[in-house]
Amino acid sequence: MTYLLDVNVLIALIDPGHVGHEAAHAWFASSGREDWATCPMTENGVMRIVGHSRYTNTPGSPAEVAGIIIRLRDLPGHSFWPDDLSLVGSDLVDPSRILTSAQVTDTYLLALAKSNGGKLATFDRRLSPAAVKRRQGGASPHRELIRIPTT
Repeated sequence: MTYLLDVNVLIALIDPGHVGHEAAHAWFASSGREDWATCPMTENGVMRIVGHSRYTNTPGSPAEVAGIIIRLRDLPGHSFWPDDLSLVGSDLVDPSRILTSAQVTDTYLLALAKSNGGKLATFDRRLSPAAVKRRQGGASPHRELIRIPTT
């Protein structure tokens, strides 16, 4: 199983101050590192957020964050999944089940994971898999929820 890491999981892996840093590393060591993926949307999201001057633990400009992403890509088990899917006209997606604009990116990443035979690794418990079609009777939402322990 290949895991597509969402933006927050990628950020947690590279930022020791992120609330999910330890959980992301524990999950990655036990489950994710064997076979994991990024895509343009997740990589660009990390560059946009972590490369912002107001990000608390920014290592610098988006160009510097790109260097970190390049080093991540060099780790064993990494695959790059190109953006080759549209939510419009895809056999994997029921657009009528995308109810708010906030669901567009999550639905896209879930559909991309499904189209590549993988799962989306995320911290997001509120993520709705409703718009991504499942096989008849299938239970898998193509999502791997990484839990952040509460204190």
